[in-house]
Amino acid sequence: MPAFSVPLSKLAEMLNLETIHAPKDLKDIPIDTADVNRPGIVLAGYYQYFDSNRIQIFGMVEISYLKELPQTTRRAHLEQLFKLRPPAVFVSRGLEPLPEMVDFAQQYEVPLLSSSETTSTLMSTLISILNVELAPRVTRHGVFIEVYGEGILILGDSGVGKSETAVELVKRGHRLIADDAVELRRTSSRTIVGTAPENIRHFIELRGVGIVNVARIFGIGSVKISEKVDLVVSLEPWDRTKTYSRTGLETDFYDILGVQIPSTVIPVMPGRNLAVIVETAAINNRQKKMGYNAAKELLARLGLDDDGME
Repeated sequence: MPAFSVPLSKLAEMLNLETIHAPKDLKDIPIDTADVNRPGIVLAGYYQYFDSNRIQIFGMVEISYLKELPQTTRRAHLEQLFKLRPPAVFVSRGLEPLPEMVDFAQQYEVPLLSSSETTSTLMSTLISILNVELAPRVTRHGVFIEVYGEGILILGDSGVGKSETAVELVKRGHRLIADDAVELRRTSSRTIVGTAPENIRHFIELRGVGIVNVARIFGIGSVKISEKVDLVVSLEPWDRTKTYSRTGLETDFYDILGVQIPSTVIPVMPGRNLAVIVETAAINNRQKKMGYNAAKELLARLGLDDDGME
């Protein structure tokens, strides 16, 4: 799995940080770990297991503690921390960094930035951003659309009708997220978030028509930047020799970066309204997540168990 990074300049912009010292342009300073650290125990003189790849955050507790230390002890602990060259040091609450912090940041070329947010808010927001920006990711050929609040990833061979189905869904009031290339990120052990590469966002290709900008044609309410993947729908030409699910008792899953996403296969043939079928699949998937299964209710009404229906 390739490693990803985010430039410090992007974090500074998203968090509205003020630069106190930067050894070089912030866009040239990569951050490659989503973990952050409050260096309390390091400032007490314990340096073992210190992870120098983490952003260090100084809050009111750290600054107050340092002010109470003798100057020589304070300088020794701060120098040791900056000597380990963390990727950046943030000071929260709009606190004024100690003069020693500025001196050592300059000496050891460590970026020093300030935030007006509280320490807890700064940490939680920073971790949330880093979890998304540094998440493992893959790109799939398909269409990603939000239907009734459900993120539906539509897969299938080229020409099977994915984009045409997406346009019909947009006309019915749903929102397009990505066409052709869908970037999928694992933001947690149970969540996959899909988005479109920025250079093709909001565009869709229709054979016989060409490239269209969905946001311009159908309005800005017809598109969305990202969404969690709730269901994978695979479109394939109807194969009369293949048995397709008729009850929905069993749930199939599609693996994306180790996360199992509910999936279904929809056969394509002339006369089938794929947009309506995808809408129904989205609603049915939501009902299943809420604990209702129509097939099981039907079996119960017929007095059959799960094995009594083929």
